[in-house]
Amino acid sequence: VFQKWVNREISNFDYLIQLNTMAGRTYNDLAQYPVFPWILRDYTSEELDLNNPAVFRDLSKPIGVVNEKNAKTVKEKYISFVRYENFEDPLGMIDKFHYGTHYSNAAGVMHYLIRVEPFTTLHIQLQSGRFDCADRQFHSIPATWQALMDNPNDVKELIPEFFYFPEFLENQNGFNLGQLQMSKEVVNDVVLPKWAHSPEDFIYKHRKALESEYVSAHLHEWIDLIFGYKQRGPAAVEALNVFY
Repeated sequence: VFQKWVNREISNFDYLIQLNTMAGRTYNDLAQYPVFPWILRDYTSEELDLNNPAVFRDLSKPIGVVNEKNAKTVKEKYISFVRYENFEDPLGMIDKFHYGTHYSNAAGVMHYLIRVEPFTTLHIQLQSGRFDCADRQFHSIPATWQALMDNPNDVKELIPEFFYFPEFLENQNGFNLGQLQMSKEVVNDVVLPKWAHSPEDFIYKHRKALESEYVSAHLHEWIDLIFGYKQRGPAAVEALNVFY
């Protein structure tokens, strides 16, 4: 599979799906759901220029430190993590970590897929029989990216649906997802980047970005973090890639 990918006989999308499968990730387990990278950083331009390297996320860094400003906080947390948020570890059994949450978990999958069954029902069960408050819902792609840049504790990567399934961006079932506290905006369909004219257009351009020359040249850097040698040990510490 690796050689086929290097020879460009299979797409980046197919290679990532196969890597996820080989790593034991599956659509049948929300706790081990397939994980895909955030690949873009430009969610505000009117047009998306895939020939411009500046529109892409730095794939060599974990999502928690793609914003350089967060790196200092993350390093400090690792050094003094016993004091971090009253973290109790009296026996000293827990190894140090940079992030107290994970780039892929069941709650994150339900967060992205809240508008689509059976994930809607699963989300409601998780929230004790109701939808979570609107401000915490997945309501906007640009706002979700901005939150990642502002908050080193939010480290969610993407799921494969961002590259092929436009329906998850639409509230086709008409669920009442509440309204945002500050703007009073009703949460309905997911707000798209300006460069996407419809959910289908977003998926088309996002998939095109995944198969672009830039991502093809750098995707191995992200694979090292998630599936490769930077997952643990000294390489993980150096890459600011240690998870609780």
